[in-house]
Amino acid sequence: MAAKKKTATFEESLEALEQLVERLEGGDLPLEEALADFEKGVKLTRECQQKLAKAEQKVKLLIEESGNIRELPFDADDNSGDPV
Repeated sequence: MAAKKKTATFEESLEALEQLVERLEGGDLPLEEALADFEKGVKLTRECQQKLAKAEQKVKLLIEESGNIRELPFDADDNSGDPV
């Protein structure tokens, strides 16, 4: 029976990405390892972006389900002070 691959949490993916960045910034890697790490980093970045987009949609849905009359899209950079 094939084992299911455990999906990393956002925090685990972010931690792995931070470790890759540190390795790459060290500048001591052979070109092949640096390229492999860069490719892993791109994959981890995409995974993190997907997880954030999913969380954003869930937050938007929760706001809509809470009985608010108007739709309030999730925007982390919104400093308008509007109550949720």
